[in-house]
Amino acid sequence: MKDYSLSKIEELVERYPKLSGNKTEIVKAAECIINAYRSGNKILCCGNGGSAADSLHIVGELMKAFVCKRKVSTEWQEKFSSCKDSDYIIKNLQMALPAISLVSETGLLTAYANDVAPDMNFAQQVFGQGKEGDVLIAISTSGNSANVIYAAEVAQAMGIKVIGLTGESGGALKALADVLINVPQKETFKIQELHLPVYHAICLAVEAEFYPDEIGNAHLQH
Repeated sequence: MKDYSLSKIEELVERYPKLSGNKTEIVKAAECIINAYRSGNKILCCGNGGSAADSLHIVGELMKAFVCKRKVSTEWQEKFSSCKDSDYIIKNLQMALPAISLVSETGLLTAYANDVAPDMNFAQQVFGQGKEGDVLIAISTSGNSANVIYAAEVAQAMGIKVIGLTGESGGALKALADVLINVPQKETFKIQELHLPVYHAICLAVEAEFYPDEIGNAHLQH
């Protein structure tokens, strides 16, 4: 990871000293995601309740500009130049870091819960959407959410790296995560309060790695 990417995590620890014990794993999580993107892979996210909202939030930061402008690359501008509305398209599209939240497929989630097994809803999507080299961000404040655990098990079997985002104990997810960020809190809302700055810092570090000049001259092709 480049120094300007690492600085985003250094800043996080400065603002949230209680996360200093998680710094090494936060860096590993950012590096894991960066390596996946460099290999042409993507990120999957899942969680329940507030963690479902966090899953959507992460995708929102990766799939569009966060703090960098992410102007479409010259290569993509040339490809879009043949479009009828090329000027508008080129002006408004932004380079994306591919990410999918597994919590947003309402039809699939409800059908699977009704027809098959509700606690396998994320695992089914990992199986259907994931491929070797992808990364699953599995969010569970307890570390014991059944549907998140099954998703992590399937991910491991498929060669998908698992980043666990949990509370202090890590729960059952601790044994399944390639990288575990177990923030030092035990109460759900306090855990969630620390999850947000953690994944913000990771997204900032990843974005800075690919768009260091903040004008979107992308080093990532997709």
